[in-house]
Amino acid sequence: MLFLALISVVTLAATLANRLGAPGLADGPARMRAGLAVALAVVGADHLFSPWRYLPMLPEIVPFPHATVLFTGLCEIAGGIGLLVPRLRRLAGVMLAVYFVCVFPANIRNALLSGPGVEGLPSAAWYYWARLPLQPVFVWWALRAAEVIAWPGGPSRRRAGAAAEA
Repeated sequence: MLFLALISVVTLAATLANRLGAPGLADGPARMRAGLAVALAVVGADHLFSPWRYLPMLPEIVPFPHATVLFTGLCEIAGGIGLLVPRLRRLAGVMLAVYFVCVFPANIRNALLSGPGVEGLPSAAWYYWARLPLQPVFVWWALRAAEVIAWPGGPSRRRAGAAAEA
């Protein structure tokens, strides 16, 4: 839930910066990209600098757990950077959505085990159960920030523009 808080705070800060005249943050997806990119950079760096915090979350079946934690941290950082590069944005959004789906089983496992005793996270079972419904929000956020989908429905701005030109 710290991830959601970080995304939200940075997105709100980007909204305020837009109101104060900061360039590049005029639309919702741009502000959402800023929030998600910063959150991914922070969490990805934490995976790299504190991998032991994430090892208890992995099921025993995952091979090379330390390397897996490091790899996921690199994926998060790369995804955040990709969102900020216009040419890579849509691919990054789709890949982040896939990533958020792929880590969902670990979240389910952690909820069933009432939390694996991760340093820095609550040990209360409610915390891990409350995280589960947030995963679809992260999938949506990645796709919306990358302008793959529009809110609440309809084509993305890019597809709508292409249809208008045809």
